[in-house]
Amino acid sequence: MKKCFAVILCLMLLVVFTGCQPAVSSAPEPAPAPEPTPSTSPGEEPEQELIDDFITLATTTSTYDSGLLDYLNPIFTEKTGLEVRVVSQGTGAALETGSRGDADVLLVHDRTSELRLVEEGAFVDRYDAMYNDFIIVGPADDPAGVKNVASVIDAYNLIADGGFTFVSRGDDSGTHRMEERLWDSAGINPEGQAWYLSIGQGMGDTLNMANEELGYAMTDRGTYVAMKDNLDLVIVLEGDPVLFNQYGVMAVNPDEHPHVKYDYAKMYIDFIMSDEGQNLINSYQVNRETLFFPGYGLE
Repeated sequence: MKKCFAVILCLMLLVVFTGCQPAVSSAPEPAPAPEPTPSTSPGEEPEQELIDDFITLATTTSTYDSGLLDYLNPIFTEKTGLEVRVVSQGTGAALETGSRGDADVLLVHDRTSELRLVEEGAFVDRYDAMYNDFIIVGPADDPAGVKNVASVIDAYNLIADGGFTFVSRGDDSGTHRMEERLWDSAGINPEGQAWYLSIGQGMGDTLNMANEELGYAMTDRGTYVAMKDNLDLVIVLEGDPVLFNQYGVMAVNPDEHPHVKYDYAKMYIDFIMSDEGQNLINSYQVNRETLFFPGYGLE
């Protein structure tokens, strides 16, 4: 009897002991979350920062020196988010830059060359964007008497016959090409003449040199107006119809250079040729003078 009671007591104690133990879950512990896989290699920028958010504009020095691009381009950037990186060169160099595919869009002023290159397939979507005129500037006392004539051909003859200093850009720019055509029309070859200084520089440097040498120069009106407060040069001839100065905007042909940003270039062209762009060009002034006029209806 005592043995039965002892066995029963042991069984009861075993039940009580095991019932007090914490339950053990059979579910496995959750695995740690995997580390996120980087989308770029160490040192690389995130993909969204690699998006090209700029275009390259090859343009003549006159649009740059006159301050026009500092006026227009920030407005385009604000509207589109695209930065405009400017390469300021003579028109000849800018056309070469575009023909190599080293720019996306051009704003230049040698209409004859521009149309030829469009015909050859280097550029597309060309428009007459704006215009102004060329002028002849010189010393206030005008020793050659250029103020007495109305024709640039007559003016060049007076300068050449008297051996008066003439400073030329000599950089194959649109201005230089126009100047060369006018010398040719006058029947004069100034190259190598002691009075003819061909300096291979932009318009601003050419005007500064003419100012220092008390010489004459041909310049676009925009650059002269922007600089005239710091020059002693005055306008000695203006208004000759042959001095009309046309600017064109055009895109590099993506069929020739697939890497160029044609869609962005077209956005820039559309902005320049829009009512807003043309009105901005017309409203830009320096010293209360309008430097460029809109190109509507000129093609």
